[in-house]
Order: sequence, then C-alpha cells, then structure tokens
Amino acid sequence: MRGVVFDGTQAQVVDDLEIRDPGPGEVLVAIAAAGLCHSDLSVIDGTIPFPAPVVLGHEGAGVVEAVGAGVTHVAPGDHVALSTLASCGACADCDRGRPTMCRKAIGMPGQPFSRGGKPLFQFASNSAFAERTIVKAVQAVKIPAEIPLTSAALMGCGVLTGVGAVLNRAKVDRGDTVVVIGTGGIGLNVLQGARLAAASTIVAVDTNPAKEEVARQFGATHFLPSADAVRDVLPTGADHVFECVGHTGLVRQAIDLLDRHGQAILLGMTRPTAEATFLPAAMFLDKSILGCRYGSSRPQRDLALYADLYLQGRLLLDELVTETYQVEDFAKAADDAHHGRVARGVLTF
Repeated sequence: MRGVVFDGTQAQVVDDLEIRDPGPGEVLVAIAAAGLCHSDLSVIDGTIPFPAPVVLGHEGAGVVEAVGAGVTHVAPGDHVALSTLASCGACADCDRGRPTMCRKAIGMPGQPFSRGGKPLFQFASNSAFAERTIVKAVQAVKIPAEIPLTSAALMGCGVLTGVGAVLNRAKVDRGDTVVVIGTGGIGLNVLQGARLAAASTIVAVDTNPAKEEVARQFGATHFLPSADAVRDVLPTGADHVFECVGHTGLVRQAIDLLDRHGQAILLGMTRPTAEATFLPAAMFLDKSILGCRYGSSRPQRDLALYADLYLQGRLLLDELVTETYQVEDFAKAADDAHHGRVARGVLTF
C-alpha cells in the first residue's frame, strides 16, 4: 500500500508498505484524508526528533475496516476521526481526565508497519499518511457520516489543538481579549475557539497580508502585520496571547503583550534546545505562561462536540481546507505548507 516514509534523510512516497492485523483493543482504519501539519514537516527538518524510518502523518480520518478483540464503540464501516493520544485510560492522569499527560502515550512509538520485511515506526501513534493504519481503540472517534472526511481529518490535530487551547487550557471567558500570533492551521483554530468563547476583541497577527481575509472569517476582529502594533488596539494589553509560530522572539512578545492577570499560551513548536527570555519582574501582576499539549483535549468528548458544532454551522472545517492533493503529490503539498500558501493542505487516498 501507499504511504509517506521519512528515512532519516528524506521523505518519499512509497507503494510497498505492509501493515499487520489489528490486535486486541486496536482498530484498522482505511485512511480517506489526512491534513499536512507543520509537525510532520518538523520531523523532516529535525525540529521534532523522531526515530526513523517512520510513516508520517497524524491528522487523519477514514473508515473502519476491522477491529480487534474487545473493541465495541466502533465497527467496520463507521466513519472515524483519529486522535494521536494512545492514552492508557488507567493511570492517574487519565483517571483525572488528563489523557494528554498519560505517560504511556508519549515517547513509545509502535511499529505496526513493515517494508521489505523491516519494521517502520508509527508517528504520533497515528501515521495517517498511509492507505491504512492501526490505532488504539481510544484514538478512533466515531463521527457522523455527513461530515466530509477531508474536513473531518483536520479535527484530529489542528482543531483539537487550537480550539482546545482556548476552551480547555486558557479557558477564555465571555468578553475577554485575545491575541493570536500566527494564523496558520493552529492559529485559525485558536481564532475560532476565541469566537466560540465569545471573546470581545480578537487580534490576529501575521506578517502575510494575504491571510487577513481568512483570519477575519474565522473570528478575528482585527488583523495586524506585526505584534508591535497590538498596543494600539489593546493599550493595557491582552487577557490571553497565543503564540502559534514557535519562534522564541515571538514568545517574548507574547509575554510582553499581557495585561494584568493575563496569560501567554505557547502552542508553536520550537527546537528542543531553543531558549526564550522574559522579564520575571513583569510576572508579579499575576501573569502566567502556559504550555499546552494537544489542546489539553479529551478527544472522545471534544471531537464529538466539534462534530456537533460543525453540523450546527458554528465550527468551520471546510474553510480550513485550502487545497487537496493526491498522496503522490506530497512534495508539492509540503512545499506549499512550508511557504504558507495554504491554511491546511489535505492528502487524499
């Protein structure tokens, strides 16, 4: 079968992948569509260290083909969106409703794929850039069949991360002020999360003026080409500033833009060794810096909610899909994403 494999040096589309049968508690999914997220590109450029060879992709949706023993919440033929959280469900963090903190879900990649008799790693417990993948049952969330799978795919990362960061981690309240630095796939979902939370002022910051129209469509009340101008809109600063780029200089700006009791939420992925600086004295006015993994999500709950909001016309999904590509065109899709030509490009099989 076809898939995108990174061998430690380059990513290429192959057609000779094999995958084992699902075991107990696992689901085999025929992938219909998968969003190309910057996290996939970060594996290729080394920002995210990951063992190779690996089948890339982590933002997918498709149709269940088979289930292993003990799986009852989905069945062959069901449409599912996939999360990356292979959480155990039994540890202290899972028991507290914090599956993003499950220690058994991080840093232990499986190898359900093979090629030429040699095993390949699975990226983010998901590997959606393959015609078929195997996930733990908890990762497969049944969704209504009327949601286009090209749109549903984006719920599994961009929407969970961006909207979840607003609703779950920052807990933006009605009337709050929000600044979003970077309006790529994650930033756009932060914007619509702030809109859903009824924030009063939502400032989008991006150096690319072509992104203004879509940023306003997703919820921005203001669009600025530089964070330097935010104080012109919010003279005392913002209640919440989301850094969605992964640039240490912008992390500092996010912190500097906070009002009293404000919080900076860091979503952009920096290199593991990157360091950011800030003025500690500025934090004594009850300001906070928050990390956020995967939108602090509970996917079985949150994906069902986002599916309902989409069907109500309140959550934008179709509008996120700028371009669709056949998987064979992965190189073009990656280049478009790298140069910011798309909000989200989606690979199809």
